[in-house]
Amino acid sequence: MGIKSKAKGESVEKEYIIQAFRQADLPCTDRQAEQLMIFYHMLTEKNQVMNLTAITDFRQVVYRHFLDSVYGGKYISTDKGGSLIDIGTGAGFPGIPLKICYPALQVTLMDSLNKRIGFLKEVIQELGLTDIDAVHSRAEDLGRNSSYREQYDWAVSRAVANLSVLSEYSLPFVKPGGYFLSYKSGEVKEESQKADKAAMILGGRIEEIKEYSYTVPGGDEIETEIYHRTIVMIKKIKSTGKKYPRKAGMPAKEPL
Repeated sequence: MGIKSKAKGESVEKEYIIQAFRQADLPCTDRQAEQLMIFYHMLTEKNQVMNLTAITDFRQVVYRHFLDSVYGGKYISTDKGGSLIDIGTGAGFPGIPLKICYPALQVTLMDSLNKRIGFLKEVIQELGLTDIDAVHSRAEDLGRNSSYREQYDWAVSRAVANLSVLSEYSLPFVKPGGYFLSYKSGEVKEESQKADKAAMILGGRIEEIKEYSYTVPGGDEIETEIYHRTIVMIKKIKSTGKKYPRKAGMPAKEPL
């Protein structure tokens, strides 16, 4: 691809991102769209040698990764900044898009796979992001570290796990008065009811369940689809007992 055609392609991609976010009433400046575009190309390039995401189509990534990640920003007070930790961030979702679109946030990305953390540090440097760090650890271990325990206004996670398990991973990081936001797909009423006990044991309570949906455009043999999503908001009422989180592996093996 020549320089001019490459520049034209990048311009089209940036405009596509801006329009998608505008339609969803989400913030995205020209610079932020450029950063998301660079992130996309870094993600798909690294994905060729490392398993980061099964979704690589540009349009699908914009909606199902970028827009979906930033949607959680509707439910946190980002105007004055604040601290946020992304539990089991994987390829950087939702933490990287949230940081890009809400730059005042102080963000910690946490994942148990060091190769993913290495990739995220490359992304942070390439995008020129500040007040963000990527930490290699299991939630059960880092949640007992006084430098991280109950130090955050918000914990977020798009990790695929039971809500009771995710609560034990995440609530120990949240300050009393803060929130854990769990991104979920589909119906979560039954799962939330079961997780309510776990949240109470950990010093929290399920306060709201936000449901939303949006259309993900098709093309290139990918069908247009309606994407249904839920964010479960758990408020931290009091400090988490010292016995939580339990040792590595226990939360998943024996959910509260």
